[in-house]
Parts: sequence; C-alpha cells; structure tokens
Amino acid sequence: MKKNLFWIAILAFVWSCSPSEQELFDEGLRLMEAEEYQKAIEYFDRVLEKNPENTSAYNAKGVALFQQTKYDAAISSFTKSIEKDSSSYKPFFNRGNAYLEKKAFREAVLDYNTANGLDQSQIDIYYNRGLALLGLEQYEDAIFDFDVVLQGNPDNSLAQFNKAKAQLGNNDPVGAVESLFNTVILDKRNGAAYYLLGVTQMSAFGQKEDGCANLKMALNLGFREAKSWVDDFCQE
Repeated sequence: MKKNLFWIAILAFVWSCSPSEQELFDEGLRLMEAEEYQKAIEYFDRVLEKNPENTSAYNAKGVALFQQTKYDAAISSFTKSIEKDSSSYKPFFNRGNAYLEKKAFREAVLDYNTANGLDQSQIDIYYNRGLALLGLEQYEDAIFDFDVVLQGNPDNSLAQFNKAKAQLGNNDPVGAVESLFNTVILDKRNGAAYYLLGVTQMSAFGQKEDGCANLKMALNLGFREAKSWVDDFCQE
C-alpha cells in the first residue's frame, strides 16, 4: 500500500510540474525574441500537441519558419491558423509577407486586402501591399498605399523611395524626382535612390550636371550599377 501511495505521489508531482499550454507558448515567444527559431518551433509544436485548435501557436510557428526563410512551410502554418480562426488580421498579414518573399504578388495582395479589412489601422499592411502592387505593376494603387504610410510618417524613407519607383512606372517623373529628393534627404546612404534620381534627371529632364553629381554619389556609396552611366555620360 505504501509503495502504491509513493508512485501516486510521484505521478502527481510530475503532473504538477508539467508546463501548461500558456507556459509552453510563452517560452516559444521568448525563444523567438532570442532568434532561436528552431527551438521556438519545438515549443509551439508542444502547444499544438496539447491543443490542436491553438490558432496563435500556428501563427507563431509560421513566423518562426518565415524567419528561417522556409516560406512554403510558413504559408502552411499560417493557413492552419486561419482555418482555426479567421477573425485576426495577423495570420493573413504574415501569410501575405511569405507570398511577397516568394514574389507571388497576386496572392500577397489578396491576403493584405483581407488583413486590411480586419484592421485598417495597421500601417505595415499598406506598405507591404504597396510593395506587392509595385511587383504587379499596379502603380496607381501602389502610390495610394505608400501615401497612406507617408501621411502617418512623412519621414519613412523607404516609403518615399518605393513611391518614387511607382511614380516612374506611372510615367510621372516630376513626382518621382520630388519623392527621390525626399528619400535622399531622409537617408543619405541610399545609393539606389541617388542612382535613380541621377538617371531620371538626365533621361527625363536633360539635367546632366545634377544627374552626374547624383550618379557619382551613388557610385561612391557602393551602388555599382551607376558606373556605366558615369563612364558613358559623366567623363570630362
């Protein structure tokens, strides 16, 4: 009898020491913050063993897979999260990001549209959807999204730069030059912006002196694509 009581006590102790679903999830998040993504996935899998309906664990696992550039596996995990609960914008946004990395721009836009419908306050959705629309050459819609971002934060240099690319695609070199000036004012290390500014100044407006100055700046910043322009058009 005493032996049986002993084993019952041991089992009760082990059971009480078993981490809860929330504790496992929180540890997975901690490991994510420490960039230990594979270990984090193991903890999220343990959560899902306890509760296969935990949509947050599927979403978090997808993020960890995304960080490992395992985009197809991430998409699968985000999709499972959505199947369990489609009321949160997060898995739609995250799945859109994975599609964006795969250059599956149309699928990305569809997910960003859904995410935006669920929460229109998330500025990152507008920016990333703008990138996907840029990839689809839907320039006017991309400009709209980048403008939404810039309304909230005019100092977002990447939004300025990508807006400029959309404006060039939309045959608006005047607007593009303004956006590119804004870009290099905000980020003086953006060689690609100096390059695009210089090319646009020379090709659209015949501004050789200013264009060459910006092309040389791009080259000095390590943007090697500027070299052929400098060699061909900017030698005295």
